Amino acid sequence: MSTGNRKVAIVTGGASGIGLAIARKFADNGIFTVVLGRDENKLAAARELLGANGTTISYDLSQLSGIPALIDQIHQEYGSIDILVNNAGINQKKPFTEVTDEEFQRVITTNLTAVFSISREVVKKMLPQGGGSIIHISSMAAYYGLPKVIGYSASKTAIEGLTRAMATELSAQGIRVNAIAPGFIVTDMTDKALNADPERKAKAMGRTAIGYMGKPEDIAETAFFLVSPAASYITGTSIRVDGGNATGF
Repeated sequence: MSTGNRKVAIVTGGASGIGLAIARKFADNGIFTVVLGRDENKLAAARELLGANGTTISYDLSQLSGIPALIDQIHQEYGSIDILVNNAGINQKKPFTEVTDEEFQRVITTNLTAVFSISREVVKKMLPQGGGSIIHISSMAAYYGLPKVIGYSASKTAIEGLTRAMATELSAQGIRVNAIAPGFIVTDMTDKALNADPERKAKAMGRTAIGYMGKPEDIAETAFFLVSPAASYITGTSIRVDGGNATGF
């Protein structure tokens, strides 16, 4: 399937929440968007929302060995890959001393190793094209010591370093790499973390300058800016979209 002169984007974890908001923003603005996810029902709903400017593929990014073939498939089908948004991620809330090696590694594999793997394969396609834009979705957990999410915090802190290293190496080849670090955004993940604990939610909002939780669309607007010509001189940075969060907890 040819997309003509349209740019082609991949958004991982794009069937719900922040990923879906980004995918819709791209598609609504003429970027053909390929959403990767695992939940078939959510993927079907996302495909309807994207319409002619998008599609979905079911894939579990923890299956690292299949990523090169996946990216080859997308590139062959749509002719180019101009944008990659690494949004997919998992969390685990558990006291530090109770986290097993296997549990820690599962979070690291999905949130960090898979980001590296898919970025590597996409960059191989971007280099002959003369450039592209990559966005990693980080988190305020990369800046603050959030309790009971050791794997998540470690993975997102590493994402910040990955962003800077990739930007330094790839910018000369026309590939810009940036990160977005969301604060408290209304998603299924934050609902579970905060709404089950009203006292913690009130405390978090009290330390957020704007005083309320953000929307997935707030992140989508930032992502669209970062992949646009308006951001052509921005690379290697992380933009915190957190409502002025002072401490993260």
